[in-house]
Amino acid sequence: MSAPRLEIDLDKIEHNARTLVDRLALRSISVTGITKSTLGSPHIAAALVRAGITSLGDSRIENIENMRRANLSASMTLIRSPMPSQVDRVVAHADVSFNTELETIRLLSAAAVKHDRLHGVVLMVELGDLREGILPADMEAVVRGTLDLRGIVLNGIGTNLACRNGVSPDDSNMSELSALADSLEAAFGIQLDIISGGNSANLDWAFGCEQPGRINNLRLGESLLLGCETLHRRPIDGLHTDAITLVAEVIESKIKPSQPWGTIAQNAFGELAVANDHGNIAQAILAIGRQDIDPQGLRAPAGITIIDASSDHLIVQCDSLPTVGTELPFQINYSALTRAMTSPFVDKRMIKQNTALPVRESVPCIG
Repeated sequence: MSAPRLEIDLDKIEHNARTLVDRLALRSISVTGITKSTLGSPHIAAALVRAGITSLGDSRIENIENMRRANLSASMTLIRSPMPSQVDRVVAHADVSFNTELETIRLLSAAAVKHDRLHGVVLMVELGDLREGILPADMEAVVRGTLDLRGIVLNGIGTNLACRNGVSPDDSNMSELSALADSLEAAFGIQLDIISGGNSANLDWAFGCEQPGRINNLRLGESLLLGCETLHRRPIDGLHTDAITLVAEVIESKIKPSQPWGTIAQNAFGELAVANDHGNIAQAILAIGRQDIDPQGLRAPAGITIIDASSDHLIVQCDSLPTVGTELPFQINYSALTRAMTSPFVDKRMIKQNTALPVRESVPCIG
């Protein structure tokens, strides 16, 4: 079997998705399943759809095009503001896009008219995390400009928190989003169907708040795939945290000194090594590195400690030396998952009902 590889349990992902869809439905909140960390995998997207998710979101139009080719029965949302150079592709393949720039929406309008299509728009609001978003004071002007455009349907408003500065969703900022939706509807005599409150970082708030107000949608990715909330990375009760496992192969296994010798300068990544002398240790090297994964996002099995990584080597200390060719499993976080899914050197092995599906998903063609 090929290594390194991701072993992806589709049944566990489907369970996670169905559990969160059902729990959030009790609060009248729908789920958009986010596929960007899986490179728009049609197999993973299909598991989300089987779990009751009817809307899929991705930050890359290439991934949306990949899922479109799989004929999935779900609407598609581009959750990153469209690049002006890609508006024709966005209108052709995404039902909805998240936007913050009126000029880009004008370009989407022109593309929609040219292709005789209607394209949905969700306007993103800045509520403190300082990533994307229109300042609340500027929303009325942008809404007014959007409503004047042909081929464009204003579906709703949304916000994003926690991704850049870790600003937590809470009653204050979610109430602000709800109030803004009310005021825009009153000012323009419109109905906003989507009030998207955020991502997996919103789950603690969504389950703990007294009322969610106007918030009726969350965009979930990490919680579906890895079973945790994203403010503190705590496991969510009833979800699988081991749906995706990284497996790597040992290519060297030796007793070596723990302290390097010679004149020390920068390593390959411009870092100065900090080493402590622990005498001779049992050291193994696995055939995977920073080009393929984030080594800080790996959790090693018992008896194994990750001590370093270069571009294509993961160096570990072992309680006992493994045999060359041994495969070691690692649990991964979101950062490691995203990098591994993007790497063409990491196989993706889909597992359903304890049987590996005969597929090897490749990186979508860019362009």
